[in-house]
Amino acid sequence: MTQQKERIIEPSSGRPANACVLILHGLGADGHDFAPLIPQLDLPTGADVRFIMPHAPSLAVTVNNGMIMPAWYDILSADLARKVDTAQLADSAARIHRLLHEQIDRGIESRRIIVAGFSQGGAVAYQAALTFGRPLGGLLAMSTYLADPEVPGPGEGAALPIEAHHGTADPVVPESLGRQGAEALRALGYSVTYRTYDMAHALCPAQITDISRFLRAQLG
Repeated sequence: MTQQKERIIEPSSGRPANACVLILHGLGADGHDFAPLIPQLDLPTGADVRFIMPHAPSLAVTVNNGMIMPAWYDILSADLARKVDTAQLADSAARIHRLLHEQIDRGIESRRIIVAGFSQGGAVAYQAALTFGRPLGGLLAMSTYLADPEVPGPGEGAALPIEAHHGTADPVVPESLGRQGAEALRALGYSVTYRTYDMAHALCPAQITDISRFLRAQLG
């Protein structure tokens, strides 16, 4: 298993970061995948945000005939059950926890850190944010699913702002899985905003506007 360092983009203002957004890419991509999104986010003056985009390790992926590719965990079946390697999922979440602690140690308050992820990266974002021991500023789950239904209830994280976005024509992760995850979290006591868009397994302009609104609301 190989693993690269994170792609990091510091605040364009040149000032020290006072907030942080971690973005986790999808299966087969890498940490550079979401770099073009950042200039489109139109964040407010004073929100000096450090963006951290980790690269997943290279793993053999069972549903892709054992092909080695960037993956946060092995996917053992692609049906609606979405059976995954839960140990690898936990390992990836633990890696994100280490990155979160590094940012806190560098002086960023935990409530000014947002964890976001797309597709497989979104499943890790769910796992990492919902099992982190300190309050976070938000969780953004895009075109993804709740890979571990045994995540804990909210506890002190009851106020964690969660947004889940999904395309209604997604052929990779069915929209029903995204909605199912949001409903499962609501049943546990979390507050989740669930938005759908007329798109496939991707981002769209209307969604980028909503991502910007979410980040501005939490970090502005």
